[in-house]
Amino acid sequence: MPEGDTVFRAARRLNAALAGATVTRFELRVPQVATVDLRGEVVHEVVSRGKHLLHRIGTWTLHTHLKMEGEWHVYRRGERWHAAAFRARAVIGATAPDGAEWETVGFDLADITVVPTADEEQLVGHLGPDPLSDAWDPVEAARRLAADTRPVHVAIQDQRNVAGFGNEYANEILFVRGVLPTTPATEVDAAAAVDLGARMIRANRDRSGRTFTGDSRPGRSTWVYRREGRPCRRCGTLIRGGSLGADPTRERIVFWCPTCQR
Repeated sequence: MPEGDTVFRAARRLNAALAGATVTRFELRVPQVATVDLRGEVVHEVVSRGKHLLHRIGTWTLHTHLKMEGEWHVYRRGERWHAAAFRARAVIGATAPDGAEWETVGFDLADITVVPTADEEQLVGHLGPDPLSDAWDPVEAARRLAADTRPVHVAIQDQRNVAGFGNEYANEILFVRGVLPTTPATEVDAAAAVDLGARMIRANRDRSGRTFTGDSRPGRSTWVYRREGRPCRRCGTLIRGGSLGADPTRERIVFWCPTCQR
């Protein structure tokens, strides 16, 4: 599932290929931006903001969101794509200063938008502090989380509080902190939760596979996430599962240990 660490790695791969390159192919296969053509422009950089990807090209920014299934691939020009072409929503071809020719393809993307870079904040200005950003502000993130009266499992995923944490992180942070997912965020040590989450996502940033237990082997990487009905790795109590969300249309699966989390 794409979360902040996934998007950060995608931005890093894209930036390594495209930064400084001149765009030779630019296709956005969604009606609202299908006529945008940035061929001939130079890619300044590709960066992440929470779960959002920003290609800064010329004086424009291409904004995309991976949602649940999106992904960006990087290919040498002419290399066969590893996903079906009908799933492609964006294709950017570019020639690097050293002559290397790249083709980057976004599959199953969501929220594709192109705006002047000067207006970028209209798309991402609502986001809370990002623990993978150089501008990370843990005090502000904790302040936002502590002011949220909703269940902490919901509050910690609200990108207006902290940008980058998704459902897997929410479940794992709350287990390690020993907090029930339904506890109001106002009753939680927000600074400690934010600090733990930041350390988790930074540790996973450079890993090929996400892990919270320190064991990346299949089936051993999480404490509670997707482990309903299995013994808690700490106490042996069976992990419980359910759903929780800001409203019925935005519910997410939730997992907890009834002994370790109170």
